[in-house]
Amino acid sequence: MPIDKTVSNFEEAVADISDGSVVMIGGFGGAGGMPHLLMLALRDQGARNLTIIGNTAGIAAPTGFGWPDGVEPIDHAVLIENGQIAKVIASFPVSGSVSRPNAFEAGFRAGKIELELVPQGTLAERMRAAGAGIAAFYTPTAAGTMLADGKESRMFDGREYVLEQALHADFALIRARSADTLGNLAYAGTSRTFNPPMAAAAKVTVAEVDEIVEPGGIDPDRVDTPSIYVQRIVARPPASEGGVMLP
Repeated sequence: MPIDKTVSNFEEAVADISDGSVVMIGGFGGAGGMPHLLMLALRDQGARNLTIIGNTAGIAAPTGFGWPDGVEPIDHAVLIENGQIAKVIASFPVSGSVSRPNAFEAGFRAGKIELELVPQGTLAERMRAAGAGIAAFYTPTAAGTMLADGKESRMFDGREYVLEQALHADFALIRARSADTLGNLAYAGTSRTFNPPMAAAAKVTVAEVDEIVEPGGIDPDRVDTPSIYVQRIVARPPASEGGVMLP
């Protein structure tokens, strides 16, 4: 029987995310490259005490940063405001406006959410290392700063390097432009940033895609994430279907 990783709806795609799971959420900053409907489905599913890993932790709301005019932002804030997040691992978890803090900032200041702040390049490399089977690596980034407190360091050629561990997850919720039914993915625009390393770093990768095609429907030279890293794919509806406006 041919392999078909297609899931019929977003609710089914996130149904087995349990309390306490570590969940990577794709995207760079604004609307592009984010799994909007998977986040809404996880909010409605209700799993709690989650650790979420991403470049941001809800930069769009309430400022609308990176979102089209007239479209309500959907980002990590939907999970944070619902009380589902215990810890955030991110590079830029705060709002794009000092005077308009986001949901994460409110939770962090109230002592309800823990933060592990990771420099952006280090965050990407920790994910990549996990997918490549590398347990840890040394980097000069963060040496001599608070972010290196408690971490092993060594000198190489007269320069201090900090030991950073690979970053794994139970689930990765990612966004791609196209998938074939086998689970091969092709990205577009900012989807190419954190989605590919997340796909390889998680035990279960769920991809929200604009279209699903038959095997062979994606040029082999345009396959950005091979199917071996993807367990489920689910197609987004047309932009305004179901009362949710999507970018």
